[in-house]
Amino acid sequence: MCFWLLALVGFFFLYRWYRYRQILQNLTDKYVFITGCDSGFGNLLARQLDGRGMQVLAACLTQQGAEQLKEATSQRLQTVILDVTDSESVTAAADWVKQQVGNRGLWGLVNNAGISLPVAPNEWLMKDDFLKVLNVNLLGMIDVTLSLLPLIRKAKGRIVNVASVAGRISLTGGGYSISKYGVEAFSDSLRRELCSFGVKVCIIEPGAFKTSLADRKNIEEGFQKTWSRLPEETKESYGQDFYNDYVGKASAMLDRSSSKLTLVTDCMEHGLTAVHPHTRYSPGWDAKFFYLPLSYLPTSLVDFLLSLM
Repeated sequence: MCFWLLALVGFFFLYRWYRYRQILQNLTDKYVFITGCDSGFGNLLARQLDGRGMQVLAACLTQQGAEQLKEATSQRLQTVILDVTDSESVTAAADWVKQQVGNRGLWGLVNNAGISLPVAPNEWLMKDDFLKVLNVNLLGMIDVTLSLLPLIRKAKGRIVNVASVAGRISLTGGGYSISKYGVEAFSDSLRRELCSFGVKVCIIEPGAFKTSLADRKNIEEGFQKTWSRLPEETKESYGQDFYNDYVGKASAMLDRSSSKLTLVTDCMEHGLTAVHPHTRYSPGWDAKFFYLPLSYLPTSLVDFLLSLM
């Protein structure tokens, strides 16, 4: 009995591995549009896909970021300046993409652009602090997606949305976790709606990685800026010890971040190029073996475990 059970488990994993390894043909004919290519995951993915011979359309926030990316890649890669919070900029970029892809349509869209700051206990923040993050991470992503959907449907292509483990477990106050929960919800509804058109939607849920979003200096400076503007009554209620402990825990979490960004970009690439892409990818050991299992536990137990961190 045990032999047949082990054989069945082995066959399951072998079959899963075989499906995972199947890659699409004619990748060099496929266009992929990536947001947030100035640095981090977007920049690395653009260079990675360019190395595979794909037609990469890279959106950068700054001209400097666009120029540096073009210097590091082949002449195939094209760049455009895009501010995802500006609908006019999004419309202009969508028109540019349409000109680039022609009648072939857009095979892949990677919604990668994002910010994390400000992060702090919710009471320390103002409405505009939440809006700043939501406008980039969620509303900007939705705007870009809706603008390009006709081209993606035409190609029966792929949409890869970058969420986070913070879209499963709310770890901090501020707009970041809220925005990533929103990315999860938008992606789920989009996947179900577009299934009949042959479009696949994938969600990337990374753990902690060393990118500009997780820059320790920027985040500590953000904490200090937020703390300094609080009313004295609020400061006295929380106390300096609470502030020091909060900053210390956040810094310790950032110090444990992985520098292997390819763990994330390999998942993005698989979502774009695999015959059978996964619905969700969880790059990073912390994501796979801590945060995602944690998200399935009873809420009271999750609260207790997080209080120990």
